[in-house]
Amino acid sequence: MSTLLHRLGRLAFRRRWYVIVVWLAVLGGAAFAAGAADQLPEDSRSMPGIEAQAAFDLAQRRFPGTAADAPTARIVFVAPDGQKVTDARNRATVERVVREVGQGSLVAAAVNPFQARAVSRDGRTAYAVVTYAGRVTDAGRDQLRTAVDRARTTGLTVDVGGPVLASKPQVGGVSEVVGVVLAALVLLVTFGSVVAAGLPLVTALLGVGVSMLTIFAVGGLFGLSTTSGTLAAMLGLAVGIDYALFVVSRFREERANGHRPEAAAGLAVSTAGGAVVFAGLTVIIALAGLATIGIPAAARMGVSAAGAVVVAVFVALTLVPALLGFLPNPRPRRSAGTRWAHHVLRRPVPVLLASVLGLVLLAVPALHLRLGMPGDETRSTETTERRAYDELAAGFGPGVNGPLTIVVDARGADDTGRAVQTIATRIGDTPGIAAVSPTRLNEAGDTALFTATPTTAPTSEQTRDLVRLIRGQRQDTVAGTGATFLVSGTTAVDLDVAQKVLDAFVPYLAMVLGLAFLLLLVLFRSLLVPLTAVLGFLLSVLAGLGAVVAVFQWGWAADLIGLRQTGPIISTMPIVLVGIVFGLAMDYQVFLVTRMREAHTRGEPARQAISTGFGHSARVVVAAALIMIAVFAGFVGADLPMIKMIGFSLAAAVLFDAFVVRMALVPAVLALLGERAWTLPGWLDRLLPHVDVEGKPGAGARLTGIM
Repeated sequence: MSTLLHRLGRLAFRRRWYVIVVWLAVLGGAAFAAGAADQLPEDSRSMPGIEAQAAFDLAQRRFPGTAADAPTARIVFVAPDGQKVTDARNRATVERVVREVGQGSLVAAAVNPFQARAVSRDGRTAYAVVTYAGRVTDAGRDQLRTAVDRARTTGLTVDVGGPVLASKPQVGGVSEVVGVVLAALVLLVTFGSVVAAGLPLVTALLGVGVSMLTIFAVGGLFGLSTTSGTLAAMLGLAVGIDYALFVVSRFREERANGHRPEAAAGLAVSTAGGAVVFAGLTVIIALAGLATIGIPAAARMGVSAAGAVVVAVFVALTLVPALLGFLPNPRPRRSAGTRWAHHVLRRPVPVLLASVLGLVLLAVPALHLRLGMPGDETRSTETTERRAYDELAAGFGPGVNGPLTIVVDARGADDTGRAVQTIATRIGDTPGIAAVSPTRLNEAGDTALFTATPTTAPTSEQTRDLVRLIRGQRQDTVAGTGATFLVSGTTAVDLDVAQKVLDAFVPYLAMVLGLAFLLLLVLFRSLLVPLTAVLGFLLSVLAGLGAVVAVFQWGWAADLIGLRQTGPIISTMPIVLVGIVFGLAMDYQVFLVTRMREAHTRGEPARQAISTGFGHSARVVVAAALIMIAVFAGFVGADLPMIKMIGFSLAAAVLFDAFVVRMALVPAVLALLGERAWTLPGWLDRLLPHVDVEGKPGAGARLTGIM
């Protein structure tokens, strides 16, 4: 691999203008394809293999022409103080709005609140449910918005809940720009040259451009959503800068050692580029592995992000060496890595104990992890959907924002009407149920739908317990009816998705840890080095999860990141975090420890090799980690809860993994192990394939000799 990459690096350097033109052509082609494609679809909560999804699917089959997950809007009307919505003038306004909205071409139904008994007991609040037959167009939104605005002029408070008029989440803004600026400053400090600092940034942005435009082009075909694209941009930018940083840094090192530019480019790609290939492969495998766990949302995010990493790797191996010819001669720069290594070598036990204890303490909150999905309650109070949520909760109780949908399958019942009514009555008598809606039969008369409104909020643990109770009492509830039922709704979906994620989490984590161990076993030809790396990765992931729980679930320092409302952790976040952090952790492990192994294979004692490896790579690894933290932290300002949470969790996990695990824990363990760290049983050494990532000793001299 080293020889092939060396040739690729030299070829890209020699034919730099051809390489640049090809990449610009790729960018242009992706832009053209994206311009001709439809917008990315909204995030889908479809989740096969859970009861809530089975209930949706059954309702859709038995009620032809009605999509169980069709877009809906709830128009909430609140009368001024001292008035009621049932007053003649206010009632006329409400009925006019429902009539106007119901005339929309894509509106399947607009239910009058006075006919549906959707008026609060005090008479001040009412809501109308509007169901659409398909995806709402801009014209449909304008019609709804116009009707609502006209109603507000009468003195009524009118807000709209649901996704139809929901404000579009902002995924690009000042915070992301600040993250990129900070990354540029880190590069400038690292290289001491504007040109050298700008190269990784420019190539990474071009790679992200290609990735994002490709996602826009094929997103509709593969169901890739805005969240998937944003995650791909986040990860593509971070690894793109880091991979280019490693190649540029090695090139400058080889130039400082006296190699001519083309030879230095070849050496940089054959050494640092080989590490990029290995590190990128680990990220790609881990992310692509998300497609195997049976969670569509995680699969879409994993595949999108993996594609962005593929582009970043190819950019680092081709475009970066092509642009190296424009770099000025480097100035030698000192590294503080050697001093830190000496500190760790003198005190390995205290450093190891402090690192492990600190990570364990940070991981403690993860024991209280509660999974769920964000709703309108997490949005800003300035949005109409959040105001509608609060107004409904005030007028009808918190449970109205998350009613349970009960789908009754009565094909086995002798008397469908009696069976359905019996089930509805028994569920309505369940403690924690505030009300049960009238039942609705399908045309065939064998299936019924009704809603059961809890007394507690959708995200509360009491409502989750209520869902478990209703399902647990299913046999008693349907006894003597010949029918059965399924439970869906917001809380039921959250509960089922969270359980499916938890069921997949441990096997996926085991797969990732096993993969990491095997890959590092082949790379470092050691048993103890991979074991240390894997255990350190586990600690950093758990510490990252602990930080997420402390901030997003408990509310610690929530104001500092603009978090408006605490709540459960987004269900798919932990498993996505594992996939991404695994790859990033392997980046630092590969780039740091391969230099130690390289020094050791050239005859240096184990402890001296640690110091030498740090001297060569610590400065670059620290810069790479700071860049990733800056990029990920920039996305904490996004409005999308998933992106905000992932941005924070990745920034925290990279901080812990790079500065605590790789820069402290790993060298401390290697110092304690000494020569044993680099040993491998003979029989295993013969079985393992040989992978040369940093080039064989003396390769640089031999390659220079053929110039």
